[in-house]
Amino acid sequence: MAPAQADPRSGPSSGAGPSSTSGTRNRGFQDCPALSELPPGADPARWRCEAMTAVGRLTLGRIDVEVPADQPLAITFAEGTVDGEFRQVFGAMAATPLRVRGTPLSITPRYGGYSDFESNDERRGELDLTFRIAGPGVPPGCSMGSTADPVRLVLLETDPPKVVTPDPLVVTFGVADNRFAVPGTSGCGPLGPVLARALRLPSPAGANGLDLDARVAMRSYGEV
Repeated sequence: MAPAQADPRSGPSSGAGPSSTSGTRNRGFQDCPALSELPPGADPARWRCEAMTAVGRLTLGRIDVEVPADQPLAITFAEGTVDGEFRQVFGAMAATPLRVRGTPLSITPRYGGYSDFESNDERRGELDLTFRIAGPGVPPGCSMGSTADPVRLVLLETDPPKVVTPDPLVVTFGVADNRFAVPGTSGCGPLGPVLARALRLPSPAGANGLDLDARVAMRSYGEV
């Protein structure tokens, strides 16, 4: 199992960059890692970029939000082999703020510094996330979870892959996880305890959930 390399452009502490960019539905391959970012010895013909968008439902503590079709999560990464070993390089994550019903708050999913999209019989992949909290009086660095203590998703396949188009290759599939825990707030200053109580954080494993429909477009680096 070869985890993807973290990209500081989309880290959870970044105030800008791909992880906080709007218009996620149309990002496509623009966030693919550059050829120069692939590992030494990587043959472009044996590497591809995958641009994924996902929509569905997310439950974190008392938060229950929809990821709508016009504002999907977007994740881009590269994968291939070097000397027969599977490798990955993370590109970027883009997401738009999701309004928390009944509050003036919104949360924005952000890349937490770790991903592993090599699927096997036990899971479809793993992904660390944090969630930026925004609202009146909330400091810019406030989030649910942190790089040191992120939300770790272990994604299980709920719908098998279906080919939408063979060239370029586009597939759809479903993933879910209802076993993850959500840590408390981080970087929220004096508002931290207030937000934690309002959002019921930390939230133990089994009290949270994620259910997404994903669409992935793939392009070989040999075609670039």
